[in-house]
Amino acid sequence: MLKRTLIGLALVCGLNAVAVAEEPKVGGVVNAVIQPEPPGLMLGLVQNGPTQMISGNIYDGLLRYGPKLEPQPGLAESWTVSEDGKVYTFKLRSGVTWHDGKPFTSADVLFSIEFLKQTHARARGNLATLDKVEAPDASTVVFTLKEPFGPFLGIFEVGSMPMIPKHIYEGTDFKANPANNTPIGTGPYMFKEWQKGSFIRLVKNPNYYIKGKPHIDEIYWHVIPDAAARSVAFETGKIDVLPGGSVENFDVPRLSKLKNVCVTGAGWEFFSPHSWLWLNNRSGPTANTKFRQALMFAIDRNFARDVIWNGLGKVATGPSGSAIKYYTSAVPKYDLAPAKAKALLKEAGYKGEKVRMLPLPYGETWQRWAEAVKQNLQDVGINVEMIATDVPGWNQKVSDWDYDIAFTYLYQYGDPALGVGRNYVSSQIAKGSPFNNVEGYSNPEVDKLFAEGAVAFPDTKRDEIYAKAQKILVEDVPVAWLLELQFPTITRCNVKNLVTTAIGVNDGFRDAWLDK
Repeated sequence: MLKRTLIGLALVCGLNAVAVAEEPKVGGVVNAVIQPEPPGLMLGLVQNGPTQMISGNIYDGLLRYGPKLEPQPGLAESWTVSEDGKVYTFKLRSGVTWHDGKPFTSADVLFSIEFLKQTHARARGNLATLDKVEAPDASTVVFTLKEPFGPFLGIFEVGSMPMIPKHIYEGTDFKANPANNTPIGTGPYMFKEWQKGSFIRLVKNPNYYIKGKPHIDEIYWHVIPDAAARSVAFETGKIDVLPGGSVENFDVPRLSKLKNVCVTGAGWEFFSPHSWLWLNNRSGPTANTKFRQALMFAIDRNFARDVIWNGLGKVATGPSGSAIKYYTSAVPKYDLAPAKAKALLKEAGYKGEKVRMLPLPYGETWQRWAEAVKQNLQDVGINVEMIATDVPGWNQKVSDWDYDIAFTYLYQYGDPALGVGRNYVSSQIAKGSPFNNVEGYSNPEVDKLFAEGAVAFPDTKRDEIYAKAQKILVEDVPVAWLLELQFPTITRCNVKNLVTTAIGVNDGFRDAWLDK
């Protein structure tokens, strides 16, 4: 066995190095916004953004991930990987209990794997190469893969693979289990109360496995449907934490200038939200590669970053975000160049045909962005018709491929095999989902590279494979990449140490404290 053991104590100390200068204080209540109100909190059954943000503090995963996506101890305190990359052995922490006092053991891990295969699409896909999982004793779990799977150590984040209590769910109808209304995890906070339409209340777990944590007594997650009202609630002191996406971007500069207010774009490295324009590769002007390249030269992405997103973000260089593994910047560049755009449109034989563009109906920020892009395209001679939709309408049109250009953003989950390839390989061309290869791009060489990249071992082989795939994609422009988004987290400055991992607020309250 090739030992790749990571000792929990050293990593946890490293993670909290920033906070060492100040001794954390104990106690207090934090008021945060959750938007929109989640449909449920049982993380094994519901995986939308608001659920992950709250329930990532109720449940634990086997691993956590630092800002550079390095795996760190969670419920597993250490792990080893075999020489051939097929066998992963995890040593679990001792003394961990569920919120109801029952012990957490390797049997819960085995049960969780079977549970999530039935209920969690992302976990099911991540486990596609799993041959077997065994528990030789109560504190050891061994995963054996059919073939190497490069990102395997990246699939154990709490939202991707939460641990589920076997003693509560075994032998039950998972979706009808009454415990779904009062979720029980091993995390630093316990569910206490949910007043629908008003707030969700969590209280500290007094028996959490890390002595002295969590520091904060209670968290109230407030449901405030109106964006302007959320901003006012923060201004007036009712709210202490505005997680990313809580307020419209144009309110961020004003709120950030308030006294005792801190803003960060960190804590999104694992998700690495990547925005682009779906371009219909099947028919119409967008089916032409030169037309698609012209779009890239026509769009002022620096303006979008600086004005619409207030500097919180990066101009995207291609299909991979710069925060995820195997990213390369050694790809063709598309700087703003209207003259090049016009020349390419001429080469493409574009005659002024109408091109339908769907904004993303997620609020005024996205509407402003769509208007800016429409103006950019009109400036080089593209005839753009804006198609207004609500969220269900956008989902339907994109899922049915009834569009020419459509705004979107997707998460990348730290690795090309987990969150990038799905948007470009031909096997993911299927009507009915707005989150796969919606554009209809098909390139056998790209298919081959993503297939090889997922199973290549060791990591150096994956680096070379994904660099080649990125170069081909940027030349083909199956979609028009816009920005690597950073959703600002806005807090009172006396909320300390909240964003310390690659998923930020989603598991941040374990280490957070109030400087009262």
